[in-house]
Amino acid sequence: MLERTPQQFRELQEITIKSDTRDILAHATKQAESFEDYFLVDIDAHVTETQFWNEILACIDNDVIRQMAHGQQLRPGQGATALLNTVPGMSYQHVYGRIPHQAALAEVVEEPGAHHFTTLARRSMDALGLDYQIVFPTPMLTLGMHPQDEIEAAISGGYNRWLIERILPEDDRLKGMLYLPFNSPDACVELVEKYAAEPAIIGFTVTSTRNKPVHHNNYMRLYSLIEESGKPLAFHSGFNWSDPSFLQLNRFISMHAISFVHYSLIHMTNWIINGLPERFPKLKLLWVESGLAWIPYLMQRLDHEYQMRTCEAPMLKRLPSEYMRDMFYTSQPLEKSNLKILQCTMEAFNADTQLLYASDWPHWDFDPPSSITMLPFLADQAKRNILGLNAARLFGLEVKRTRPRAADVLASRPGVS
Repeated sequence: MLERTPQQFRELQEITIKSDTRDILAHATKQAESFEDYFLVDIDAHVTETQFWNEILACIDNDVIRQMAHGQQLRPGQGATALLNTVPGMSYQHVYGRIPHQAALAEVVEEPGAHHFTTLARRSMDALGLDYQIVFPTPMLTLGMHPQDEIEAAISGGYNRWLIERILPEDDRLKGMLYLPFNSPDACVELVEKYAAEPAIIGFTVTSTRNKPVHHNNYMRLYSLIEESGKPLAFHSGFNWSDPSFLQLNRFISMHAISFVHYSLIHMTNWIINGLPERFPKLKLLWVESGLAWIPYLMQRLDHEYQMRTCEAPMLKRLPSEYMRDMFYTSQPLEKSNLKILQCTMEAFNADTQLLYASDWPHWDFDPPSSITMLPFLADQAKRNILGLNAARLFGLEVKRTRPRAADVLASRPGVS
């Protein structure tokens, strides 16, 4: 009787900030073997830009602000946060160190000539089975709450230069969305005029964590320029425990559950009720990192109010929910605790054509592509649309395979399964 040779495994070390991305994502790579023929685009991944803060600050054009940043960096403990409005003592996303990769990916990089982040991004794209990945900043998501508007404008200019000149040219699979310093409309216009034609910049981003009315007349020229470019405008949400209404909450889980949705609700409501879909009918809007559960809620609330008080939204020619069905949304974080509710939610905004997959890697609550492929109520074509084809249509991406085979990625990490 033949004896079965036991499968060989190598024991993985405890995950730390130095663990290899491909090891952390080994199970996702194994899952990727089942959708090898899909075209996959990740709409929302993150760089922890403070890991490369020296490089970004050096790209700030304003001599005075750049010198201020360098002066702050000379003070102990401020090198990675100079000019930012982050509160280090309120950082809970890495669950008190139990999910260490959330804090930093400091793994060893041995690719000569490649930027450290580019190598890490390639590893995540290969491990998740992605053809393209769109990169957003992380600490800068709260920059819209900075008390000095000129600091947001200067930092965003430095970050955009760093992304466009240093990172994106290294890999065609990486794409970027221009950070818009929304508190300074004129600075936004200058950035769009400067970078709208950049091939690797496939859209524009407003970080939603801010208290600025999106319908203010100061933004009309900006929206017109973005509409003319043909590239979408994304509102990327975030959290802000310092918001007065959230100070009643005594746990990170509570604030995290509400805050992301809070800003999307406000900006979406102002956008629709003030008639911006009619003023800019060709401007494509994308809502990032708020999950999906809020969408049918707002559809019903706005339709209900509008039908009773149409005089307060005189520019609208359709129900608010109809404008919302023309917009695009990203999947992360995908609320899956009740699949019947999730199915109704996806049907409410036509997810087959309007939903785009997002991983939110490397954050603690990231979703691999299997979060979409394993949904039992989605047809195969709907899964293909959500995982990549909708993104290709929105961003004008060429539908082609650019990633290695999942089996080859696994083979490069012996013993991982």
